[in-house]
Amino acid sequence: MPPRIGLVTRDPESWCSDQLLKSMMKKGIDPLWFSLPDLVAKVRVRPYVTTKDGINLIEELGAILIRPIGRGSLEEIIFRLDVLRGLERKGLLVINPPRSIEISADKYRSLMLMEEQGIKVPPTIATEDAEAAMQAFQELGGDVVIKPIFGSRGMGIGRVNDPETAWRIFHALSYTRHVLYIQKFIPHGTRDIRLFVIGDRVIASMYREADSWKTNIDRGARPVPFKPSKELEELAIKVTKTIGCKIAGVDVMESQEGYIVNEINSQPGFRGLQLVTNVNIADEIINYILENIRR
Repeated sequence: MPPRIGLVTRDPESWCSDQLLKSMMKKGIDPLWFSLPDLVAKVRVRPYVTTKDGINLIEELGAILIRPIGRGSLEEIIFRLDVLRGLERKGLLVINPPRSIEISADKYRSLMLMEEQGIKVPPTIATEDAEAAMQAFQELGGDVVIKPIFGSRGMGIGRVNDPETAWRIFHALSYTRHVLYIQKFIPHGTRDIRLFVIGDRVIASMYREADSWKTNIDRGARPVPFKPSKELEELAIKVTKTIGCKIAGVDVMESQEGYIVNEINSQPGFRGLQLVTNVNIADEIINYILENIRR
């Protein structure tokens, strides 16, 4: 009988989680779903990690697949990652590895690591000082995108090309103790590319076409079939390995400078992508986990 796989999800009926659970059951796997706030972690008391219902994760599971770890305070998020690291040290396969989740969630850290590996990313300046942010605004050409340093799905992102508006936004964010994370706006039309990487393969990809420069599917962009070149596949795999992910969504913009990597998502949704590919993405994910449990 195949080893049992745990699925970390806030909602087992959400589309991606439902597809993953169905894929597991189709392969004869008895899945266990839970959310990270459900866990009870122990030190010098056994079992080390259980669900609130008392299920011993180390004994019951061969692997854990993480969908979004959920909203929380800084303390809650650090604790959840600590628990996952502990499970990993006890020999449980955790995908994605907690370290890669931590890195990819931090836009500045992930871009810094990619740039160190020679991967082209948008020119970016981060600071806590509003006046320094105004200097960055000018240095980056007076047309910038400001983002939360932690965030996803295009939430909280805005384009600013007016100095007075920039001044007001930077001072407001600085006053409320936010890091000012500013990127040069890269003209890329109204589309970008999402590549879905599992292990060392790009298993599916798409254009995300929108009516504006924002191209998130959750913000109304449309998935369009796209076949990447070998160069683009190698770029996406390099990005994924740089961050340490085993499964990732890599977002790439086409620009006059060539391909520019915008972001990496360590817990990518795939509902839109599934509409434009013949590959069963959930099956590919579960197959990869089963192969790595055996190893």
